[in-house]
Amino acid sequence: MHPILGRIAIGFVLLLIVFPVLTSQIFIIWPWYGRELSVELITLLLPFNVLAAMLLWNYYLCIVTDPGRVPDGWKPDTQSGEGYEVKKLTGNPRYCRTCHQYKPPRSHHCRQCNRCVLRMDHHCPWVNNCIGHFNYGHFIRFLFFVDTTCSYHLAMVTYRVFTTIGRRYYDEPTGFELIFIILNYVFVVPVTLVVGGFSIFHVYGLLVNTTTIEGWEKDKAATLRRHGKIEEVKFPYNLGVRRNIASVLGSNPLLWCCPTVPHGTGLKYQLSAADGHHEWPPRDPTLANQQPFKLPDSPWTYENGDVNPNLHPSSGTLRAVNGNRNKHQQSPVSTLPPYHPDYEDPAVEGYPSRPYSPDSDLEYSEEGYSGAVRIRRGSEGYEVRPINREEMFQEYVQSQINEAGRYQVYEPQHEVEDDEGFEDEDGEFEEGDGELSGEVRDAGTISDDGNVPLALRR
Repeated sequence: MHPILGRIAIGFVLLLIVFPVLTSQIFIIWPWYGRELSVELITLLLPFNVLAAMLLWNYYLCIVTDPGRVPDGWKPDTQSGEGYEVKKLTGNPRYCRTCHQYKPPRSHHCRQCNRCVLRMDHHCPWVNNCIGHFNYGHFIRFLFFVDTTCSYHLAMVTYRVFTTIGRRYYDEPTGFELIFIILNYVFVVPVTLVVGGFSIFHVYGLLVNTTTIEGWEKDKAATLRRHGKIEEVKFPYNLGVRRNIASVLGSNPLLWCCPTVPHGTGLKYQLSAADGHHEWPPRDPTLANQQPFKLPDSPWTYENGDVNPNLHPSSGTLRAVNGNRNKHQQSPVSTLPPYHPDYEDPAVEGYPSRPYSPDSDLEYSEEGYSGAVRIRRGSEGYEVRPINREEMFQEYVQSQINEAGRYQVYEPQHEVEDDEGFEDEDGEFEEGDGELSGEVRDAGTISDDGNVPLALRR
């Protein structure tokens, strides 16, 4: 976060704190008691101001306290039985590639602070700081005092409102006082609901000694357990409710509400069991044989050093284009650059050429298609030329009729029109035998009347 935005966020939080604290006492409670100092007024406002002071104090400590950083040159002791956290992929101690140093247990790298933070919980924009080992107790107390102060404030203002019910008109709040009552409710009620829910989450994390990031890791471990990939793994930092609270707020319960310095250096933490190493978070067994990733030496490599077998350019197999533009076949393009040691001049058989026609620049037959349908490649895809279905049917029928021996058609002769005879060219008559003569022809024979087959005549 930008430093200016961080300061704006802090100023907004201070406005949410200071405005209800001051206006509720000056414009609501003080006029209600007749603007006179009394024991009852002090009894009412003194606890409220103490809670507000503790709230501002812990908020200040959250802002200015360093959450903890990793010492230069720190390395984990892998030979001891105190336990250490490992990487899921390699099983080795965790290492920060940004800070170029090892990570202690429960530490993580913060991108906002640009460094590794000890026992990192989260980066809070409202305090413009990370919440880690040394200020996590201040953050818990800050949430606690926000809840108690807001609850006390609402009870105090609500009691002032209820006292006016059924009283005389001179005890009712004035218009100016009523405006501040409404503004106090507008400021305090949303803060109580939002911070109250946030406090429940962090109090639960305190009871089980789990940070926000570790809560995500526990969810992932539970998922692996449900899928049967790992056995049930106990969270190694859960020491019990009493010891979990003492590790953050101190061993004396009377001082839990007072700002104190947490125990330890933040580089190692007590474990729930002291036998053997504790690998947390648990490693996914499916990644056991996975090699660690490394960047290849050449940009023309695939994965960890091989050539990508699926890498083919879209223009790898170009069709032969007839016409004036290019009358020769084009060879496919190699997937390797010419200077690559495995580069070979590609020699792939091209597409067969066809005779040139005026429409050859726009039309061509699809590869491997022997039909008469011609298609054209455009910017929107393939376009298919429509075909006359009636013409296709006539051609099919004609091909069936022309098949030799499929149909036998009787075709009569026209030389004899009746059984009495006719006059020849010399003016003589000839007697017919009264029978029509004819011959059987193949169905494909074409008559004198036209090109229509006789089998199709009506």
